[in-house]
Amino acid sequence: MNTTMISHPLSTEINSELRNILSYWEINAIDKANGGFYGTIGANNKPQPFADKGVILNTRILWTFSTAYNFYKEEKYEKIASVAYDYLVGHFIDRKNGGVFWMLDYKGNPVNTRKQIYAQAFAIYAFTEYFHATKNPEVLEKSIEIFELIEKHSFDRVNGGYIEAFSEKWGLLEDLRLSEKEENVEKTMNTHLHVLEAYTSLYRAWKNDTLRSRLIMLIDNFRNHIVNSKSYHLDLFFDANWYVRSQLISYGHDIEASWLLYEAAEVLDDEAVMGEIAALSLKIANAASEGLDTDGGLMNELSLDTKHLDSDKHWWPQAEAMVGLLNAYQISDEKKYFALFMSSWNFIDKFIIDHENGEWFWRVDKNGIPYDEGKAGFWKCPYHNSRACIEVLRRIKMIDMPGEFEKGFRP
Repeated sequence: MNTTMISHPLSTEINSELRNILSYWEINAIDKANGGFYGTIGANNKPQPFADKGVILNTRILWTFSTAYNFYKEEKYEKIASVAYDYLVGHFIDRKNGGVFWMLDYKGNPVNTRKQIYAQAFAIYAFTEYFHATKNPEVLEKSIEIFELIEKHSFDRVNGGYIEAFSEKWGLLEDLRLSEKEENVEKTMNTHLHVLEAYTSLYRAWKNDTLRSRLIMLIDNFRNHIVNSKSYHLDLFFDANWYVRSQLISYGHDIEASWLLYEAAEVLDDEAVMGEIAALSLKIANAASEGLDTDGGLMNELSLDTKHLDSDKHWWPQAEAMVGLLNAYQISDEKKYFALFMSSWNFIDKFIIDHENGEWFWRVDKNGIPYDEGKAGFWKCPYHNSRACIEVLRRIKMIDMPGEFEKGFRP
């Protein structure tokens, strides 16, 4: 893509922000002393050189710069992607048992060797996008190898879906959680969402029958188990038999799933499935919109048990809201979704983007005041916001709304 193709003001702004995000990580994140990328960067843009390095940050950086290269076709982005790829292959991949480790120390030595399926999915997602950038079959083979490991160890042949986590040697664990705030259960919405995302990407590159059948199964997992049939919010935690183990609504995951499910249906190229998922996608987007505040920001969570509403606005749900709401507009042709999309972008521009120091604030409070939190860490990565910008730029080009972008540009 050439920036001269960017014509109207919205595209210009979002393209500029995408460039800013990429530039931030290019300038601040590369660990030239120890290789790869810093595990943590503070709110003041100061890296913590002795911080541990997590696989989620590194796979998401590989995905981001591979996608940026595929979008812009500029060599500088491929070079950063290659740094991420080389470090992942050289340090995170378990050459003995397969899969990727969860955490390394700052020198690249494994300190947490568990095999979280969530992480394996992000490795597939990242390697597949890098394959599209390089056309190197060895890169695609790494995605396929991890797919086969997931299918061998994690796939539940009785109830469908995927078990959360395993030991270094793919043995069962007592503690399956991604983080301390998670429920310790066999299956989660979050892992299934990102396995869906990864398998969708892999299927674009590798038209394998088993992969296709698993992608269909994952869509059915969402339809039959994960999407609540009454509220159309996502249930988050489950036992092995898909019995719901939580009473929590995550508005960001709702809106993210609304468009990732539709993307999965599209790649299958089945009109019947696409029609069914389009209708479901809109219902999920409507449910997610219950979390939209009057300022256009998407609030974090609602506990159905305690009725506590976490009204903080984290960076990643805002990014996913942009894509999910624009996707809802494209599916339905209802301009209310376009208006909500515009409000979401305006909120991000006003409150979430750190226009002074770069990147996005981790979160802001009800009044739009940012918390003093870091710009990079195990979970704070360039994937949600860069992906949102790229998705929006791609989708805007497909929308025939003469004058609408200009009319709705600053409500």
